[in-house]
Amino acid sequence: MKIGLVGFAGSGKTTVFNAITGLDVPVGFSGEVRLGTVKVPDQRIDQLSRIFLPQKTTYADISFCDIPGEHGAEKVGLSPGTLQHIQHQDAICLVLRDFPNPALESDPNPMEDLDAFHTECIFADLTTVEKRLDRLRKERADIQEITTFEIIKEALERGHPIRSVSEDKISRVYLRGFNLLTDKILIVALNRDEGRANSSMPAHLKAHLSDLGAAGFLLSASVEAEIAGLDVEDQTIFIRDLGLEEPVLARLIKTTYSLLDLISFFTVGEDEVRAWTITRGTKARAAAGRIHSDLERGFIRAEIIPYDIFMEYGSEQAVKDAGCLQVEGKEYLVADGDIMNVRFNL
Repeated sequence: MKIGLVGFAGSGKTTVFNAITGLDVPVGFSGEVRLGTVKVPDQRIDQLSRIFLPQKTTYADISFCDIPGEHGAEKVGLSPGTLQHIQHQDAICLVLRDFPNPALESDPNPMEDLDAFHTECIFADLTTVEKRLDRLRKERADIQEITTFEIIKEALERGHPIRSVSEDKISRVYLRGFNLLTDKILIVALNRDEGRANSSMPAHLKAHLSDLGAAGFLLSASVEAEIAGLDVEDQTIFIRDLGLEEPVLARLIKTTYSLLDLISFFTVGEDEVRAWTITRGTKARAAAGRIHSDLERGFIRAEIIPYDIFMEYGSEQAVKDAGCLQVEGKEYLVADGDIMNVRFNL
């Protein structure tokens, strides 16, 4: 998964990037795209690795992209280059400034910044949708495709993001390849000063995010960027001193997984213990395809052990002896924490 970080000048976007990735890239306009990949923390993988002692442990990962904005201005329109970078991300993390910045003349106004960003995305999508509609009508294309673009055009003209249009009204298969900005997952990071790092998201902002089909979380990026460079044990101490339960990366991952409705299943053995990310509701055969296409094509059955059941008995053999091994077909809906072994034949 790729998440792009965006924000107006002075929002602390690059500092948030450093806090998430543990890197130490220079703050300030560079015009360069910065990339960082992080492992998705999961205590279940840690525990399984301690039991199996595999040669390799592979966590799920997320790639973050610090997308350059504009230099020397507090709020300007999104440049074509910025838009292009955002279009290639799976999700957007918008950093909003909610702290005094001596380098900027204006006071922080997160709601105004959110609306400005949303408006830019609306205009960009409208341009794409209108061009597509004109072409479809000239070509007398499939009426269902035309209807889909007409519905999302109407939503955009009313200021509503495409992500808010329900699945029963449009066929999203027609939107593939267009990388429409307001159809992407939107996460908002409200960047505050250290003294308000553990406060609550303002009710009006939270309600507005809900209207946009988005979600958000709070952080104090300058402090958490310093914490990200410490050892894990020291990180825990400093996070608690801030009145927080977990670092910014964990909070962002939880928000992302919740919005995308993602879960993890595991494969285990002496060679490797590995986490695989899928959408909730994925069937066993499709989940097997995440491991390898051959497993999907030759799928026979899946042997499933829920994580809690495995930890109760302590080994695969003990689970089998207790009669708790689940043998499931291709229609089985994989659950979060399932340990899966695929039987297949080509």
